[in-house]
Amino acid sequence: REREREGAAAMTKKRRNTGRNKPAKGRGHVRRVRCETSGALVPKDKAVKRYIVRNIVDASALRDLQESSVIDGYALPKLYRKVYYSISAAIHSRVVRVRSRVARRNRAPPPRFRPKSD
Repeated sequence: REREREGAAAMTKKRRNTGRNKPAKGRGHVRRVRCETSGALVPKDKAVKRYIVRNIVDASALRDLQESSVIDGYALPKLYRKVYYSISAAIHSRVVRVRSRVARRNRAPPPRFRPKSD
């Protein structure tokens, strides 16, 4: 076995972290989480994570509620949710996109688009 390791050429790596956020010789096992769309069990460090902040009601009903509200300037609470996706489900539902070999090296987060409220 040792001769096989020495003689064999090292296999190429597609990603520098092998698709995980786990150190090479650090943690053994990682807790698994459920994928939002497929229900698959995915290691937490491999899953695509998104933090979703939404209003409880949609925009059209929000105006009606504010008009009929007794308290002036009452802000409705929001829904805060941490969502996990498996890689295949995230690509299928376009949460993340497939990137070229060169673009994969870019670790900067994508630019945030915030609607301008005037």
